[in-house]
Amino acid sequence: MYRSEREQEILLVLKDYHYATVDFLAQRLHISASSIRRDLKQMENRGLVKRSYGGVELLTSASRIIPFSMRSHENLPEKKRIAKRAASLVKDGDSLFLDGSSSSFYMIDFIAPIKNITVATNSVDSIRMLAEYDLRAYCTGGTVSGENRSVLSGSFAEDMVRGLHMDFVFLSAQAISPEGEIYDCYESEIPIRRRMLENAGKRVFLADSSKFNSHSMFYLDNLRNMDYVISDVELDKAFTDRFPETTFLTAT
Repeated sequence: MYRSEREQEILLVLKDYHYATVDFLAQRLHISASSIRRDLKQMENRGLVKRSYGGVELLTSASRIIPFSMRSHENLPEKKRIAKRAASLVKDGDSLFLDGSSSSFYMIDFIAPIKNITVATNSVDSIRMLAEYDLRAYCTGGTVSGENRSVLSGSFAEDMVRGLHMDFVFLSAQAISPEGEIYDCYESEIPIRRRMLENAGKRVFLADSSKFNSHSMFYLDNLRNMDYVISDVELDKAFTDRFPETTFLTAT
């Protein structure tokens, strides 16, 4: 496929979705992610698109709501390895919160064989997936978020979470600063994640390596308050030593 043809295909995808990740475009067009990045750089220079962290949008897009189908394609192999390692912490009879992140979503296939587990989530996609398995699943209810249409948020969802105490919470977010501060780009998801953190016995944060040494807008918590942090790479010891109460695990 010639570059001009690829650019037309990219523009057609963005016309339908408004936003797309590099990985999604690479799979859709059957070419390498590096080729996509080169095309996007040239398209941005010509004023056709606007690149952002991990993806691209049409320059004329009035608003950007990133679909779950797009986010779930970002760093897919790494997220699945992290999800498998996270699921290994869950034992028969455990209960757990799963937040609305794609990292938590990928845990479902790995936890499904575990006996007598209970799961509560505010993720529309996760509750649909959980319904396919023979386990106890609770949906938090709530309002469909205007920022992220694949999650439920608001006071109804928060009240539901307040009424539960789970053995674990598994969650993720967009960015982790060099100081271990956890940030996300969606304001509406912060309160319900905080309620889950408050009402869980163990806190497990899932973070592929792309999330470290970056910032986003809304502060959630700090790694020092997590019991476990699971990443796809072994993190620098100088960094992890700053959080002596947190156990860092590497997904292999």
